[in-house]
Amino acid sequence: MNDLLRSFVRALANVFHPRMLWLTLMPFAAATIVWGALLWFFWQTLTGTANGLLDGWALTSAMYRLFDAVGFASLHAVIAPFLVVIMAIPLIVVTVLLLIATLSMPGVIKLLTRSPRGHYASLEARRGGSWYGLGHSVITTVVCLVLLVVTLPLWLIPPFFALIPPLLWGWLTYRVMTYDALAVHATVEERRAIVSAARWPLLGIGIVSGLLSSVPTMLWAWSVWLLPLFPVVAAVTIWAYAFILVFSALWFAHYCLHALERLRASEPQYPAITVESREISVKE
Repeated sequence: MNDLLRSFVRALANVFHPRMLWLTLMPFAAATIVWGALLWFFWQTLTGTANGLLDGWALTSAMYRLFDAVGFASLHAVIAPFLVVIMAIPLIVVTVLLLIATLSMPGVIKLLTRSPRGHYASLEARRGGSWYGLGHSVITTVVCLVLLVVTLPLWLIPPFFALIPPLLWGWLTYRVMTYDALAVHATVEERRAIVSAARWPLLGIGIVSGLLSSVPTMLWAWSVWLLPLFPVVAAVTIWAYAFILVFSALWFAHYCLHALERLRASEPQYPAITVESREISVKE
């Protein structure tokens, strides 16, 4: 079976494990509290600023005239909240991703390597990760957000609006998740060898994860048109992000740890030969 498909099936089987479902709740609770508080206290300020920006655009005036012509003048009031939500979604997704990487990924690795039914229980932990991993995640996230802002004008041009977000989220997820999946068990050299050999499959996992994350994004964006339901739908959507990213963490972990097993299986057993030769020389 293809490694991508094998790791996908195993991740799908593991994601409904009670421990994995529990791991979705920690980042969900943290992201909901932080972003819920920010949007609650600054909602009026943010929507007021958005209204001020929209009033100066000719496109907004044309949109308002279109709404009036079709009998939906009441939609004027939701354009600014919609803009605030659209701008907040990438930041919320990044927050959930970083929380998954720091809070949930260790639990994912523990399930796969230390539990009695773990697929990789015999895999030696060589601990090639370090505190550099945190800086790696932060720097990668900042680069992704800068690219996000730079490419925003292209999102209005087909087909870029359908291509850029999955590519950006895919690259970010691939960079963060791959490092965390191998931090405990691989050496620095092993991690680099795996990333170099499997760069495109790993990026493919990231892009599919980005596409999956677009489903709750659309749900959230449409919920703003029904403002009374927005807080409930927003909370459900944040949990959906957490669930999808835990599944992505499992997919990356299965793929990377299996690749690490194969890499070590192909290594010549020089240490054993060296010890044996030393014993022979001592006897002589």
